[in-house]
Amino acid sequence: MGTTALDGDAPFARHHHDYSPWSFWDEAGQEEQDRQLELQRALTGRHAGYEFGERCFVSELASVQNEELRLGPRTYVAAGAYLSGSVRTGRDCSMNPYTVVRGDVRLGDAVRIGAHTSLLGFNHTMSDPDVEVFRQPLTSRGIEIGDDVWIGSHVVVLDGVTVRAQCDAIEIADLLLGRAPGPMPADEQADRLRSWQDPATGLVGTLLADGSQRRPDPGLAETPDGGPRPQPGLSDPDVGYHVLCVGYALDLLGSRFPAPVRPVADMEAGDLIAFLESLPWTRDAWGAGHWVDILGTAMLWNGGRGRPGATEALFGWLVTHADPDTGMWGSARPIDGLLRIVNGFYRASRGTFAQFGVPLPYPERVVDTVLRHARDPRYVRPERQNACDILDIAHPLWLTRHTGYRAEEVTALARTLLSDALGHWTDGQGFGFQAPHPTTAGVAATVPGLQGTEMWLAILWLLSDLAGVADALAYRPRGVHRPEPAVERPRTA
Repeated sequence: MGTTALDGDAPFARHHHDYSPWSFWDEAGQEEQDRQLELQRALTGRHAGYEFGERCFVSELASVQNEELRLGPRTYVAAGAYLSGSVRTGRDCSMNPYTVVRGDVRLGDAVRIGAHTSLLGFNHTMSDPDVEVFRQPLTSRGIEIGDDVWIGSHVVVLDGVTVRAQCDAIEIADLLLGRAPGPMPADEQADRLRSWQDPATGLVGTLLADGSQRRPDPGLAETPDGGPRPQPGLSDPDVGYHVLCVGYALDLLGSRFPAPVRPVADMEAGDLIAFLESLPWTRDAWGAGHWVDILGTAMLWNGGRGRPGATEALFGWLVTHADPDTGMWGSARPIDGLLRIVNGFYRASRGTFAQFGVPLPYPERVVDTVLRHARDPRYVRPERQNACDILDIAHPLWLTRHTGYRAEEVTALARTLLSDALGHWTDGQGFGFQAPHPTTAGVAATVPGLQGTEMWLAILWLLSDLAGVADALAYRPRGVHRPEPAVERPRTA
């Protein structure tokens, strides 16, 4: 009878438990178990931020380079795994062979990660296209995975994935399948999204590793440069966008938030105008437009549950403060040209004029500005494209298409960008947020994922419609990037 991999004298048995660690504490000999416990004692002795629960296993063939590593009971790290940064887990987690878990990562209980999967809780900034990516600063929003999650092999989870991933999945399934994603029934998904809303504030906080939420701070927070974030109750950087993504995911599921978004519902017209005046229109028109998008969308979901005159104050301020030369709000900056005001215009107009079906004050000037911006090679060269920058060109041109102004140029640009966008697709995986290219190989933003796929699918439709070929697509956006005014769509409670 031939030997097996479990026979003590077989060469294949030398690292059996390094690659299949789940059976270590039941099958390994006393000498192996003592060596594992000694390894864990040595690690905790050298690193104050290391903790190991009962019956944990860390393969000697793994690369553990963490500043903080706290593993819950019966958690395993297999051979070839690469861990760095701050990693904390609940009980019964596994990081199988050749997994990469780096940055700020939190796992709930019973999270199982397949081989060759990466969880990357950090990212390179790409704010300056003239500086090589590896020389630009790192940012980290972190990754938080709830309880009882199985992440299969060869999956890549990017920095900041929490609430939005579920909402992107709902949007993509609605686009391509015409239904909610499986396996959970649509009504249960809606109930889960509704349960994430804090009944006191009406906001959706950041999900934590145990599946609970970090509830939104009802006060003012400070921005990184020390200034106050001007909108009370939206201090978490994710919370504002959750008004959009969770609200529209519920809308697609035939439901809505059970409570009003209280910080917006409670704003008097005068407070709202003061808030708009305080936004950084000169130095960061995109950031200002981001807040306007949140305001307008919160007003949509509130459905009239707000102070009298607040909605009128919002539109009145935007109409009277639009620049008649650009049709937009804010100021361009020499460092990035028209990028900030074009991107800020998309966010501000999406949440207000487009969402409520209100005419823009200077649509032809918007076309002029977008076409001028689209000649900037820093953002439109195929290898420099990302979903945000191209969406922020496509949507304003689509929103102003009724004017017929410079229509031939708009159509030609749409066809060029459409051809580029089709080339960004990865078969069987979807779109990354950033266009793939040999010069950006290895950049996390180029890896296909839910956010990139959802955004590029919307871009494809907008560009196709501008180019006159949208009928060739078997879908039409209905969520965050829907072309029609959202107020025209009836919703159920």
